[in-house]
Amino acid sequence: MAKLEGFTKKWNGFQKQVEEEREVTRKLSPYAKFKHVVGLIVTWLFRLRKVFLAIPVVYYALKIARYNAAHLPELVGINLESNGAFADFISRNTAVMGPLVLTAGCLVLMFCSRKALYPWAVSVFSLLLPLVLLFSNLYPS
Repeated sequence: MAKLEGFTKKWNGFQKQVEEEREVTRKLSPYAKFKHVVGLIVTWLFRLRKVFLAIPVVYYALKIARYNAAHLPELVGINLESNGAFADFISRNTAVMGPLVLTAGCLVLMFCSRKALYPWAVSVFSLLLPLVLLFSNLYPS
C-alpha cells in the first residue's frame, strides 16, 4: 500500500510538471514554440541513439544471414592456405549463425556500454565476417 501511495505521489508530481510545461508553451511565440519542439525532438533522439544505431545493423545482419543461408555451399571452407585449399570446413548453419551471434553480442555490449559508438563500430565491422566467408567460398584462389 505504501508503494502505491509513493507511486501516486510521483505520478501527481509528473502531471503537475506536464501542466506547467503546457502553460509555458502556451505563452511562447510561434518561433519559440517551434524551437522548443525541435529541442524536445533532438533530446529524445539523443536519448534513443542506441536504438537508432542498432536498427540498421540488425536489419543488415539478418539480410546477410538469409543470403548466406541460401548461397553458401553445404560445407564452408575456412583457413584458406597458400595452395588454394581450405584447411578446415564448417557446416553452413554454423557459418550463418556464428557471425549473427557475434553481431548480436556486439549489440548487447553496445546497449550495456555508457559510450555507444565504439561497440557499435565493432558490430558494424562484425558484418564483414559473413561477407568474407561468402567471397572466400564463392571465389576460391
